Amino acid sequence: MTIEARVPPLSLDDSSGQSNMDYYTLDVRLHLVGLGFAFYTAVLIICHLLSVVLSRTYRSLLTKEKVFWNLAATRAVFGIQSTIAGLSVLTKDSAVSRDQVSGKDDFSWFNVLTATGFFFFENMALHVSNVVFRSFDLPLATHHFFALSGYVSLLIWDPLGHFLPMITLLLEVSTPFTCISWMLLKAGWARSMFWRANQWVMIHMFHCRMVLTYYMWWVSWSHWTAINAIYPLVPRTLYFTGLALLTVVLNPIWTHKKTMQLLNPVDWNFSNKPAPNGSAEGEPFRRPSKPHTS
Repeated sequence: MTIEARVPPLSLDDSSGQSNMDYYTLDVRLHLVGLGFAFYTAVLIICHLLSVVLSRTYRSLLTKEKVFWNLAATRAVFGIQSTIAGLSVLTKDSAVSRDQVSGKDDFSWFNVLTATGFFFFENMALHVSNVVFRSFDLPLATHHFFALSGYVSLLIWDPLGHFLPMITLLLEVSTPFTCISWMLLKAGWARSMFWRANQWVMIHMFHCRMVLTYYMWWVSWSHWTAINAIYPLVPRTLYFTGLALLTVVLNPIWTHKKTMQLLNPVDWNFSNKPAPNGSAEGEPFRRPSKPHTS
């Protein structure tokens, strides 16, 4: 069943307590995707404006680093939304958690559609940045391609359940800690206890990501027959290819890099630049005698 095969919208007096929003119309879905895109674009702009006013570190960064700073803050906000969405599936008794192959509800619709908007935003920002600054991060680009492709599948194929997409969002549990780590490193706090504590938590979250991918394989194996029957070939191929890359390539690479960064604080996003000098107590970053140029 696709979006052309309409399902009657929920009535206003639905006894289940669900809203009357008809998620089986393309118009509603695209509006929520647009909402996600607009919201995270606004987060990026607000972060830039606040950082210009409040952060001496931000004003001293190269233009490329300023873009990454704003993207890091935006990703952190998305990581918080994704963590809440994913944990809700694991901890609450809902249609999504009861039927792990085809279950869905209003909450899951909202999150997967706004997440699709974020992945549109993220891919656009990543590739525009790559063109402008002549750079390319293959693991990140690969991750974003499969994320966007997988969630766009939910716009097209109605039978796809939301349990696995919502659990996939929970993989973003490490993102806020990653963003905090990089911002503090640029501010010269890489020798502080707070930075090290955040780094330890972040590394643990990457270990949790790895365990979560194993759990996703187990769920997929447990429902193998139903998934093959309900999931069309294209989304099924995207899902298992992306999950395999996460399991054996991306998660191990990122976990290793973050662990090495704890031992040797460098900015491996920008040519392994050493952390700015700050005191062991984490004094704020002082403006260098020779300012950066853009």
